[in-house]
Formats: sequence, structure tokens, C-alpha cells
Amino acid sequence: MNKTQTQLPTNTWMTATWQEYIQTIEDSSYEKAKIYYHNGELRIEMSPLGYKHGRDHALIITAINVFAGIKNINLTCIDNCTYRKTGLGAAQPDISYYIGENADVIPPETSIINLDISPPPNLVIEIANTSLSDDKGEKRLLYEAMNVTEYWIVDVQKVEVIAFAIANRGSQRINQSQVLPGLAISFLEEVLQRTRQENQIPIYTWLLSQFQ
Repeated sequence: MNKTQTQLPTNTWMTATWQEYIQTIEDSSYEKAKIYYHNGELRIEMSPLGYKHGRDHALIITAINVFAGIKNINLTCIDNCTYRKTGLGAAQPDISYYIGENADVIPPETSIINLDISPPPNLVIEIANTSLSDDKGEKRLLYEAMNVTEYWIVDVQKVEVIAFAIANRGSQRINQSQVLPGLAISFLEEVLQRTRQENQIPIYTWLLSQFQ
């Protein structure tokens, strides 16, 4: 990748060194971008992401947090955080969670989570409106390499949640969350489907009744 005065292409992977990744993420032109690095390649995704993406993003966070609160599962939700493993990989997932004994593992003052010294998140979630192919492909490989425990993709168009358990640098589809025991992936899809018919407040009320 040769950085010029023109904007770099977005929503595609381009060959880049780790130093070029660092230069890009520190460039104020990409302050609102999500930037990924894997296997010697860089990907830039620009905001804004739109109503559909934002709606499902907010609802998934609420559903997980309500479930965890009622089930007494400790967790920390992190919205649009940067994770880095020096020289190897970097990601800015839409949503990520540290769960259970890892809930408090990241110091509150942390800005960028360094996976050289900190454990990877237990759960990473990407909201896919226009990025589904990449979320299922290269990003999945990236999260496998980062050794996250579980990876979900929310397909905004199909109202579907594609969930993977990750182990030994590979992944396998699951129907039940392993990091949030008792939470069925099909239930999350039902929650998302309700947003196509009603606003969020009655959905939150319904959520409480389902989990209790």
C-alpha cells in the first residue's frame, strides 16, 4: 500500500505493513473509520453506518445486558473498541464483551487493548448490513487468530444471527451461546424480528418477561 494525498479505498482489503496500519489509524482523516489488519492486509470501513445497522446494534447490546443481569453473569460490554496484537492483527469490532472471570480484566483507563498483554474478549459481534461477506470470511479468520472465544455476525438484511465458537484457531457454528449459557441464538433472532414490527420499549418489556 502506497499512501498518497488521496483517500485510501474503503471496504476492501489492501496490502499493507504493520507500520502503514499504525499510520492509517493515527491519521485524523480516518478518525471515524473502523480499521482492521490481518495477514499483511488492511481494511477501512467508514461511518456513518445507517439506521438499520444502528437499530440492531443497540438491540443486541440491550438483549445481552438484560439477559446477563437477570442471570447474574458478570460482564463488561465494549462498544467500538480497538484490539491489537503487535505486527499480526488489529480489529475494531462493533461490539465486544469480557464475561465471567474476565469481566474486570481490562483496566478502566485503557484506550487500546493490547492483546500482547491482555486476554482477547470472550465475545465479539459484528453488525453486517453491507459487510456480510467480509464478516463471514476474512474477519472470521482474524478473530480465530486473535483467539476470541465466540464470534457472532448479525445479518441485518436476513434478520439472522450467525454464531461461531472458536477454538484451536478454527471455528464452528453453534445454536447456543457457550459464553452466555442458556442464551439461544434463535431467541436473539426473534428479538431482532420484533424490531421490524414495533419500537424498542415494548420489546424491552417482553425481554424482561422472557428472561425472568
